[in-house]
Amino acid sequence: MPAPPGAAGRKALPRTVLALGLVSLLMDTSSEMIHALLPVFLVGTLGAPVAMVGAIEGIGEATAAISRLFSGAASDWTGRRKPLVLLGYGMAALTKPLFPLAAGPGAVLAARFLDRLGKGIRGAPRDALIADVTTPDQRGAAYGLRQAMDTVGAFAGPLLAVALMLASGGAVRLVFWIAVIPAVAAVAVILFGVREPPERPRPEGRRPFPLRRAELARLPAAYWRTLAIMAVFTLARFSEAFLILRAEGTGLPVAWVPLVLVAMNLVYAGGAYPLGVLADRMDRTRLLALGIALLIAADLVLALAPSWPVVLLGAGLWGLHMAATQGLLSAMVADAAPGDLRGSAFGAFHLAQGVALLLASAVAGVLWQIAGPAAAFLAGAGFALAALLALLARGRPPRPTAGFPPGTAAR
Repeated sequence: MPAPPGAAGRKALPRTVLALGLVSLLMDTSSEMIHALLPVFLVGTLGAPVAMVGAIEGIGEATAAISRLFSGAASDWTGRRKPLVLLGYGMAALTKPLFPLAAGPGAVLAARFLDRLGKGIRGAPRDALIADVTTPDQRGAAYGLRQAMDTVGAFAGPLLAVALMLASGGAVRLVFWIAVIPAVAAVAVILFGVREPPERPRPEGRRPFPLRRAELARLPAAYWRTLAIMAVFTLARFSEAFLILRAEGTGLPVAWVPLVLVAMNLVYAGGAYPLGVLADRMDRTRLLALGIALLIAADLVLALAPSWPVVLLGAGLWGLHMAATQGLLSAMVADAAPGDLRGSAFGAFHLAQGVALLLASAVAGVLWQIAGPAAAFLAGAGFALAALLALLARGRPPRPTAGFPPGTAAR
C-alpha cells in the first residue's frame, strides 16, 4: 500500500509515518474502549466523586508529560528512538488488564498512572522520529496523518464499547478485557513495521546530556513562545471525561454515553490530515488562531447546552479544534527545534502541556462540583480567549529547521 502524499505534487510520506499511524490507531482503540466508560465506571460502579475523576485524569496526563521530558532527552542522547517507542507502547499494553481487575478508585489511579507512564515514554521519541524522517514541507501532513489515524482509533474504541455494552447487558469489565487485544497488536506493528533512519555520525567527543542549561539554551525564542501559548491554551482543554459527564447529565443513557467521544473523534479524524496538509501551505499562526477560536465556541456551546444533542454539537466543535491544532503544534515544535534536540524539545513541550492539563482538569472538577458544569466550560472559554490574544501578539512563526547541526547527518 503506497504511503499517502504529504501534499499535492510533493514527495510521499515515509512508510515509518504510516506504521506509527497504525500503531496509534490500534493503541487508541484499546485506550478509548476503556476511557469512554471509565468516568461512569468510577462514579457509578466504584462510587468515586466527580472531583476524583478530574484528579485521576489530571495525574495520569501529568505523569505522561513528565516522563516525555526524560524519554525525549534520552532519545537525543543515545541517538535511538525506536527502543523507547517500543518500551512505552509495551508498558501501556501490559497495564490494560489492570482496569478490569480494579476493585476501587485507588486501583484505577494506579492503572491509569502506569498506562500514562508508558504513553509518556513513547510520545516524545515518536514525535521526534516523525520529524527525523520527514522534510519541513511534509511535517504538517505527517503529524496530521498520525493524528488522523490515532483519532480513528479514538472513535472506533467508543463505538466498540457501545456495541459490547449493548451485547453484554452492560458488562463494563468485559469491555475492558477485550480492549487488551488491539493493544497487543500495536506492539507487534512496532516490532515489525517501524524503522529508524540509519545511525547518524556523532560529533567528536561525548555528547552532553540534553537536559542541561547550555543545551536547552540552544532552543530558539520562537520555540519558547510556542510553548507558552500552548500552555495557556491547554488550560482550556481539560480532559474529555468532562464531555462524557456533561452528556450523561443532560439525559443521555449510560450505554450511549461513549457516542460523545465518537462525535468528537469522527470530526477530529476527518479533519486532521486535510488541515495538516493545509498547515504546510499557509501561515501556521493563522490556522492555530482558527483552532483556538473553535475551542472557545465549543466551550460556550457545552456550557449552555440544554440537552444531549447540543452536547454532541459541542463535542463536534471540540473535535474540529483538535484537528486544527494538535498536528499543527507538533509541526511548529519540529520547525523550531535543532535536529539533535528534537526529542528534548518535544519532551519539554509535552511536560508543559501535561502540567497545564493537570491544572485544567483539577480546576474543572472543582468548579463542576461547586458551581456546576457551565462554570467549568465558561472558565475554559476564558483561558482559550487569553491564549488567542497571546497568539495574535506573537511574532512571525519560526523558520523550519531541516536537519542537524554541522558535523552530523539526519538519522
